[in-house]
Formats: sequence, C-alpha cells, structure tokens
Amino acid sequence: MIGDDFAELKLFITGPIMLRDEVRKAALLPEFGHRDSENIKRFGSIMSNLMTIAGNPEGYTPIIFNGSGTNVLEASVRSLVSDTDKVLNVSVGAFGDLYGNLSAANGKNLVSLKFPYGKAIDLKVLEEYLIKHKPQVVTFTHNETSTGVINDVVAVCKIIKAHGAYALVDGVSIFGGTDSTIGEARPLMYCTSTQKSLGLPAGFGIGYVNDETLEKAAGVQNRGYTTDILAQIEKARLCQTLTTPNGTLSNQMCVQLDYIVNTETVPVRFKRHEEMRKIAHDWVDGMNGYELFAQEGYRSPSVTAVKTAAYMTIDRLKEVKELMRGHGYLFDPGYGKINKELQDQGESPIFRIGHMGDIMPDMLKDYLKILGEVLSTFE
Repeated sequence: MIGDDFAELKLFITGPIMLRDEVRKAALLPEFGHRDSENIKRFGSIMSNLMTIAGNPEGYTPIIFNGSGTNVLEASVRSLVSDTDKVLNVSVGAFGDLYGNLSAANGKNLVSLKFPYGKAIDLKVLEEYLIKHKPQVVTFTHNETSTGVINDVVAVCKIIKAHGAYALVDGVSIFGGTDSTIGEARPLMYCTSTQKSLGLPAGFGIGYVNDETLEKAAGVQNRGYTTDILAQIEKARLCQTLTTPNGTLSNQMCVQLDYIVNTETVPVRFKRHEEMRKIAHDWVDGMNGYELFAQEGYRSPSVTAVKTAAYMTIDRLKEVKELMRGHGYLFDPGYGKINKELQDQGESPIFRIGHMGDIMPDMLKDYLKILGEVLSTFE
C-alpha cells in the first residue's frame, strides 16, 4: 500500500518542519468553499491571529499568497520595484542571494551587497552602499536560514529609511519564533510563510503591507496577477485569498494559529525558542573541535549553524545524516552551495540544527545527545 514505506522521522532540518499531532489531524477537517460563508470561520481567526503573532503592527494588513515563501518574496519585487527603481539586495547567505535572484529574474535594476557567510549586516558598510548607489528599494533577510544569522531589522530599516529608500524584508524562517518587530521597523513589506516557525506545512506565503505599500505598488507597472499586491489586498480585507487556497492547509492553519495565540501564547512561544537556542549553543560549546558559525550577538533563535571539526567533510556529514536516520531523525548536513564554497577554500563544512516551530526543549536535548554520540565516531 502507498505510504507503508514512508519513514516517520523527527525533522530537525530547517524546513519543512515537524508537525504537532493536532495539526496533522486538522488535515481531516471538512473541505469548504473559499467564497462561501464557511471561509470566514477559518480565515477570520487566521487573519486576526496573524496580527497578534506580528504584535498587532499599526496600519498593517496580512495578505495570504498561495505558494511557498518564495512566492511572496517575488510578489514584493514584482509589485514594489518599478522599472526606473534601483534595488539594492543585501545578502548574508543563500536566501539573501535568492532575494537578489528574484529581482534579477524579474528584470529589475539590481545592485548587490554581500557579506561573508556567518556575518550579519554591517550597518557602516550598508550606509556606504546606500550613499554610493542611492537605491529606491532595499531587500534583505531578517533571519538567514543557511547560516543561522539574525539581522537587526529595526536598525537596518532605520538606516535604509534615513537614506530615502524602502525596505523589503524576508522573515520566512523566523516569524512565529521571535518578535518580528514589524511595528517598530515599519518596512514597506514584511514577507514570511507557513512552513518554518509557525509549525505548519508549506503552501502559503504571508505578506504584511500598509497604505504606503499600496501607494508604492500603484506606481509599478506589470505587477503580474498572483504577485499583484493591489489585487491581493482587496480579497485580504475580506479575509479571503485572491485565488483558490489549499483547503487542507487552511484548516490546519486555523487550528495551529489558535493554539499559538490562545494555548501556548505568543510570549511563551518566543521564550521557548530562546531557550532552545541556548540549549543548542551549550551543546556546541561542549563539542570538541566544533563551534558556532554565526557572528556573536546575531545568532538565530530558530536555527543554529555549526562549524565542524577540521576532520569533517561534506561526505562525512552525509554519512551522519544516514546514521541519524537510523535513530529516527532527519539531520541537516548544511546548505550545499555554502559547504561547497567552504570546502573549496580548504575549510570544514557546517551543519544546521533546526529548533523551530513546535520542537520542545526536551526533544532537542534528546536529539543533540544522539547526534553528539554519532559525531564522536568520526574523531
């Protein structure tokens, strides 16, 4: 029978993530019509809870886009960067690069600023680029999934605005795991999705926009259809999606966001992610030859990147992955492109520990104990 050989693994990768049993069971709730009165029963609370998780940023409205986080990132570029604009993409890793690639793929006038892997955005260097290139729009990641770096969104947005530019933020792997700071940072658009710290399957991108966003979009030609924020906002204000949503995911999202807001509560969820960051850091500190990869003071509460001992290689990390599979876990051997570059430079690779969504501290401790034992066999 189909599914009999599907492995029941505990996912400690950086997305997709492990689901709570209640979220899995919510997939069996009744299907519904997205233009019917049944829709508001799901999306009414979804929209309200999305605002609560975001800290109720004044003036912002969430839009739900069909597709993954990449779809909403592309929508931000298609709708908010005009043909006459210059867009500066600021990258601290592979997903920062992706944001820039989306601008390039859509024919935008792109300038790139790239920081070394493991480093956060240097505000002084950023300001130099803002002065030199005078962009109208700047794109950057809040939380870089490939390197475990979290940027200071408030500080970065502040300096971008000081130079007369708009900020577009990729918050895909952090939203739901820490304060998004949307209300304080006031980006033109904050983009995220379901399959990371919110603890849901992939399938919806989420974008927070305000009146300034809509005004900017009105001056952009060729916004596409599903990527057109102005078309999307009309349905979002009715607690609907522009195109037919994934009904199964809608039911799961309704259940999960209610759990986050009303059962676990948002402050407790954020605190749990901070606790898991410390657990991961303490474990790395106790591993001989291993060290934290991300810059001190800019280490993510949802993913920890670990620089391996000198004797580890990409192939050995692949062996670790299969050994951990034997223990019932899915191990993350690091982002391929980055590890290839590190290896070519004569450096050892990194691996990642995803501690986001509904992973609990005791679950993380159990995983790290076994991972430590497996890694010790390579010494």
